[in-house]
Amino acid sequence: MSQKRLFLLDAYALIFRGYYAFIKNPRINSKGMDTSAIMGFMNSLMDVIKREKPDHLAVAFDKGGSDFRLEMFQEYKANRDETPEAIKIAVPYIQELLKAMHIPIMEKAGFEADDLIGTLAKQAEKEGYQVFMVTPDKDFAQLVSENIFMYRPARMGNGIEIWGIPEVQEKFEVERPEQVIDFLGMMGDAVDNIPGLPGVGEKTAKKFLAEYGSMENLLANTHQLKGKMKENIEANKEKGLLSKKLATILLDCPVAFNEKDFELSQPDVEKTDAIFQELEFRQMKAQFDKLFGANANSNEEDTLLNQNGAKKSPVKKTAENQMDLFGFSDESTEENSTNSYYNTLENTEHFYQIVQGDLALKLLLQNLQKQTSVCFDTETTGLDALHAELVGIAFSWEKGKGFYVPFPENQEEAKALAEKLLPFFENEQIEKIGQNLKYDLKILANYGITVKGKFFDTMIAHYLINPDMRHNMDVLSETYLKYAPKSIETLIGKKGKNQKSMRDVAVEDVKEYAVEDADITFQLKEHFQPILERVGTKKLFDEIEIPLVEVLAAMESEGIHLDVDFLQKMSKDMQIEIDEFEQKIYEIAGETFNLASPKQLGDILFDKLKIGGTKQKKTKTGQYATGEEILSYLAKDHEIVRHILEWRQLVKLKSTYVDALPNQVDPKTHRVHTDYMQTVAATGRLSSNNPNLQNIPIRTERGRQIRKAFIARDENHTLLAADYSQIELRIIAALSGETTMIEAFQKGEDIHRSTASKVFNVPLEEVTKEQRSNAKTVNFGIIYGVSAFGLSNQTDLTRSESAELIDAYYKTYPKLKAYINDQIDTAREKGYVETVLGRRRYLKDINSANAVVRGGAERNAVNAPIQGSAADIIKLAMINIHNRLKKENWQSKMLLQVHDELVFDVHNSELETIQPMIKKEMENAFTLAVPLTVDLGLGRDWLEAH
Repeated sequence: MSQKRLFLLDAYALIFRGYYAFIKNPRINSKGMDTSAIMGFMNSLMDVIKREKPDHLAVAFDKGGSDFRLEMFQEYKANRDETPEAIKIAVPYIQELLKAMHIPIMEKAGFEADDLIGTLAKQAEKEGYQVFMVTPDKDFAQLVSENIFMYRPARMGNGIEIWGIPEVQEKFEVERPEQVIDFLGMMGDAVDNIPGLPGVGEKTAKKFLAEYGSMENLLANTHQLKGKMKENIEANKEKGLLSKKLATILLDCPVAFNEKDFELSQPDVEKTDAIFQELEFRQMKAQFDKLFGANANSNEEDTLLNQNGAKKSPVKKTAENQMDLFGFSDESTEENSTNSYYNTLENTEHFYQIVQGDLALKLLLQNLQKQTSVCFDTETTGLDALHAELVGIAFSWEKGKGFYVPFPENQEEAKALAEKLLPFFENEQIEKIGQNLKYDLKILANYGITVKGKFFDTMIAHYLINPDMRHNMDVLSETYLKYAPKSIETLIGKKGKNQKSMRDVAVEDVKEYAVEDADITFQLKEHFQPILERVGTKKLFDEIEIPLVEVLAAMESEGIHLDVDFLQKMSKDMQIEIDEFEQKIYEIAGETFNLASPKQLGDILFDKLKIGGTKQKKTKTGQYATGEEILSYLAKDHEIVRHILEWRQLVKLKSTYVDALPNQVDPKTHRVHTDYMQTVAATGRLSSNNPNLQNIPIRTERGRQIRKAFIARDENHTLLAADYSQIELRIIAALSGETTMIEAFQKGEDIHRSTASKVFNVPLEEVTKEQRSNAKTVNFGIIYGVSAFGLSNQTDLTRSESAELIDAYYKTYPKLKAYINDQIDTAREKGYVETVLGRRRYLKDINSANAVVRGGAERNAVNAPIQGSAADIIKLAMINIHNRLKKENWQSKMLLQVHDELVFDVHNSELETIQPMIKKEMENAFTLAVPLTVDLGLGRDWLEAH
């Protein structure tokens, strides 16, 4: 009989780990709740259950801290930040989920989870169990034995780690796991405020253990030590013994391992589902139901507890009701009940009808033309709007009702059918509703249809209402309508070579799927419209985001010409350079190794070459950290590090752009077509994808050369680049009302030279290149809360010089400092900040008691209105220019938007006239207290124009 296994989870360690894993991209639901900590913990729990299929499991929580340790040392854990609010909110939900899963919650007032786990682990071991302590906390290594293991969950692409005795011996360089207590006591722990022995770090602690074996033996033999180390340790013997006690996990807490209580059993799926619904954990609910056999459609082999699982019965599909085109319907259908939390096609009364034949189409058009607002949705053969073909169009203008017009495969016949729908699509009196309308506009443009009238895009509406949440239709439907739409995978299968085209699906099934999408989107519009009014973003929606949809669709369809031959030659030249750098690095290192391996690189730099001293930062896996931030700090003093950074930059440029861009040239248009996303960045900035043209690095010569590959259409065209000059600085000057800065802009002075003159107290004409450069770094960095440490890393200044420069900067621009403080105060009061056009950035963590979390929100409170205002202004300029290009029949086209720059393909006959038009529209897009200035450049390629 195999040995039974008990898994004990360290709740707070996993909760904190989950929360910080999402810190840069928190999981926010429609109620504005940060669910990152819950999601992170549940991911860890479910991974353990799915991967390990444990016999027994429990979760241990801290409750009120450790009385035992606080009695010994009042300062124990005293320097810890306040627990983030998101974690405080998370714990009750996690405990409710654990109760619903019938998983024991172990907590005792006055005891830490470490102590509870230690006690339970030793009890279970005596009863013949293998015990796995699920935690990332290294302190638990002291408990490892023949049958007790540390189970470190997977993270950041690294797999799980299981530490037995050999792993602990290797990691800590000890003979026995119990010596980890001595190791921790000697080193101390800044997080828990365990003092340790002064001057003893990781390497010294390992050395002492190898020599003396324990804290007590070390302290008994201090006469063998020398110099300052001897003095420090002899003066702090009591502190060393105290630290060892503080680091010791208790094994006699008042908890008992009860085999029956800890046995993993079938959860109460109804309760877990209800909690998942409240949290809006759609995917987790689906994974959970599959894992525990709660999904009615799951196969037995996919379920963990199918032998006990009370599966829900599949819902029978309702007999279909049809609504005819004259408005009569059959009301005889009964609504089926279901155990599902969400309504679905199967349990919701609906009237969806296929429209085929001239008479039916004529009747549909007559009904469409009577409406003031109609939702439409195209069904196509793929996601690439340039190549996808229409399979059909769905229409809905009333909840639960709609029509589907299938399109023939023959493209001439399809275009003829599309023409018959022109009266509706070109009717400017009818509002057109859609989810991601830009895609539909591009598809219909391929069939000669220009959609006119007012637009309402539910994806964009929700982005303005709740920018931090996801915006796809399934999420919106389930969140706001409590309705789960039919998955496209049920029609065409999962992604991969065996996935079908929508063209291969029976028209009856496509009709149900397509009209449901239109129906749901129509309902979402009805839900979102009043909310837009209530949160004050309706004007932004109507005047910027919606008009921009048409602009972006036109730009994406147009694309830009690419010089593939140039990039292929550049690729060969770069490979020669890459090879040369590799050889230089190997020569200095004295051996060849895998440069792309962080582990091998760390060993060479820090073990073999001893670069940067002995205290180099390590990752959680124990290897040296070799990220750019660390290497950049060492580069100025070490040639090999400079070569490595150069090598990395070249390799990344080559693979990401030089080699990748030619593969993204469209075979039909022979141009590159990026996709602009309006609903990604919370600041309002556009995102560019496939390819991402916003991230081409232009600070390096090689990066700038990539722009040379983007060229004018032909010899009759020239590229024009129009770039806002220092728009973010102009915005911050205007918003802060900083007189000195405003006057400099009004006089047309070089703002960086002007700032340097004032900060360094030298005449304008005597400002050095270095002073101007430092002033420029502060000017731009101040928006993002640059610190003395950050400034010293970006310049040649020391930290103290950087601190003096920042102080001088704020004295020069006192209103700027006041504005920054006011923005933070406003955010604390309202919970959000706004751009000049009313775009809101919600800052849920602005009042957090956790200093790190609060600091991030405070920086966003300052920079979001500036970045967002710049984004809004260039969007206005794009809309105005697009309208003029279209209305005045210019041959020239707007191609790209990259941050503060617009790129145009200008017909040579229009070169003289278009430049003043573009400059005027951009500089007058919005009026600030300082003038907006636009620099224009012309060239055969983008680099030359820029």
